[in-house]
Amino acid sequence: MRVLLCLVSLPHSFTAISSLLASWAQLKGKRVISSGTKDCKLISHSPLQQKVLERLEPLVGKNFTAEDKASNESYTYVFQLCGDAGGAPNAGVIQVDKKIPKTTVIGKYTHTQAIGGSDWVMLIYTNGEKYDTHCNKEERKAIIMISCDRNVKVSKLEVGLEDREKEEDCFYLFELDASSVCPVIESKLSTGSIILIIGFSLLAVYLVGGFLYQRVIVGAKGVEQFPNYAFWVEFGNLAADGCDFVCRSRKREESPAYRGVATDNLQEEPEERDDHLLPM
Repeated sequence: MRVLLCLVSLPHSFTAISSLLASWAQLKGKRVISSGTKDCKLISHSPLQQKVLERLEPLVGKNFTAEDKASNESYTYVFQLCGDAGGAPNAGVIQVDKKIPKTTVIGKYTHTQAIGGSDWVMLIYTNGEKYDTHCNKEERKAIIMISCDRNVKVSKLEVGLEDREKEEDCFYLFELDASSVCPVIESKLSTGSIILIIGFSLLAVYLVGGFLYQRVIVGAKGVEQFPNYAFWVEFGNLAADGCDFVCRSRKREESPAYRGVATDNLQEEPEERDDHLLPM
């Protein structure tokens, strides 16, 4: 009877497992699909700030963690660009208290400001949870300073400071280095220089490859190892003929100091005969 019940319940079990796998696949697919920096909602939308965010596109979808060990309190901070930091909905930066434990949202990527320079980007997340006693109980704010460093793709997140000893405008400062915010190095070579470099490179490949082919495959010796030797010799001869034709095509004028002698005034000398010298 138990075997029969198991057999009856198997199809339902397979159906349940299949539905769970399908749901998991859909959730996994949703996590993979990302609209990039477009998930960040700018407080005051402007094309300039959107371009600044696009410079940070390589950092999307990554959690950056930092430990704050400077104070007596032990906190862990998690930052994510235009994504849920540590899985907290709409949180760009969170603070995790290990002792309690407790998670505090410092700033949300749904309230973003982006300021950029030539080699840096300042990302500001506002609308965080309110302070309990500090800063006149205003909302928390996170500032992430991302600087240029060509030697690393992205560095570790560092905790700068928490400025909360005032009445208003308090903030958390974080520092991060990335190569994506570095300015593009423009090539100083002109178009003519690039063409010459390409031309000399092709010429070197032609000479070296042709020399090796003539020597190894054909078995040529001496100057015949030069690639297409007969063609270049003929080309040189044709070039010389062309130069001679262009440069020496006009007839030269005879110098007045040297004039030819007229042959009409010359008298024919009598032919000397030496028959009488022969022995009779």
